[in-house]
Amino acid sequence: MKIYRYPERETWPDLVKRPVFKREEISGLIEEIFAAVEKDGDHALIQLNKKFDKAVTPEIAVSEVEWQNVENEIPEALKKAIRQAKENISKFHAAQITETEKIETTKGVICWRENRAVEKVGIYIPGGTAPLFSTVLMLAVPANLAGCKEIILCTPPDSNGNINPAILFTAKLCGITKIFKTGGAQAIAAMTLGTVSIPKVYKIFGPGNQFVVAAKEYAQRYGVAIDMPAGPSEVLVIADSQAVPDFCAADLLSQAEHGSDSQVVFITTDLKIFTETIEAVEKQVAKLPRNEMARQALDHSLFILINSVEEALQFSNLYAPEHLILALEDFEKSIPVIVNAGSVFLGNYSCESAGDYASGTNHTLPTNAYAKNYSGVSLDSFVKKITFQHLSREGLKNIGKTIEIMAEAEGLIAHKNAVSIRLK
Repeated sequence: MKIYRYPERETWPDLVKRPVFKREEISGLIEEIFAAVEKDGDHALIQLNKKFDKAVTPEIAVSEVEWQNVENEIPEALKKAIRQAKENISKFHAAQITETEKIETTKGVICWRENRAVEKVGIYIPGGTAPLFSTVLMLAVPANLAGCKEIILCTPPDSNGNINPAILFTAKLCGITKIFKTGGAQAIAAMTLGTVSIPKVYKIFGPGNQFVVAAKEYAQRYGVAIDMPAGPSEVLVIADSQAVPDFCAADLLSQAEHGSDSQVVFITTDLKIFTETIEAVEKQVAKLPRNEMARQALDHSLFILINSVEEALQFSNLYAPEHLILALEDFEKSIPVIVNAGSVFLGNYSCESAGDYASGTNHTLPTNAYAKNYSGVSLDSFVKKITFQHLSREGLKNIGKTIEIMAEAEGLIAHKNAVSIRLK
């Protein structure tokens, strides 16, 4: 871990930089994968599954038999937990549904906006070292609430060609019936281009490693939209003297265990909390099953002692974290100051894991400083907003002269004539 005590403000831009990957090498591989999928479709996916995931997948689609057996493969306690999480996520996202409101901008001129669901969406679910069935809830629930007509899901299989049963169960619970056994960049390519088995979609959602992120960015060249350019997980914790070091350490490690490319940042104004949190991290990481991965993430993570909470918040806004935890006594005071963050957790008992699983908010969030210009996934992510207007004869009379003057000033006489011919 990298430890800094009262770093000068001019050093902050260097401190907030994320680990950099060799994008040139990645870009070349992504192009090759897209070209292979475009040429050979399902056959390319079968070969790429074998190459990257050591998986034998004679069939890309999940079979009826696999669907039927999934209920028996999940413990009742886990099924109950998934159902409760789904209920909370549904409540939070259903509240985002808005009523259409018609506005009379001028007498006789009515304007309004209506939502239309993105008809075909693709969901990508990582399934390697950590099969993220929770992400199925985070994406399928709002997609269904929005009214998307076709929702497909791609996730990498294990070496035997099977999908993790928790992913299958959660998908079934959310009404997804089209699941395909392919992961990584090839899954993104398949949803972008379409194959015999996998339908082409209009928008792709879901987190992933650097290859998935690069593939999603590449997919936009084909006119396919993406939720956001999200990458490796990250969390920033701001703590004062009343913070609990064990809690802070646990939150930091909850992100570090995602992968070696994750980044965690701890900032505090209190030397005692600073020292004790570092000690707590060392103790807790040793007990984790994924401790090797977490330690690799800690190697490039930051622990910063700073002068004030105000400075810590300024640093956070520059960093723009995916997750921001305020382990502060007076966290309410800090809320208006937060400008750039994916999701914020307030107080000692608002652990980041709550948002990851069951509080109701969405855990698909912008990383790599994209919280400066992107929001996390919401119901709005699955809809387009179309504007409508209706002008009566009186309405056109009321704004016609304005339109004619403006069109003529821009030299667009046909625009002016479209009004003039009606007014005459």
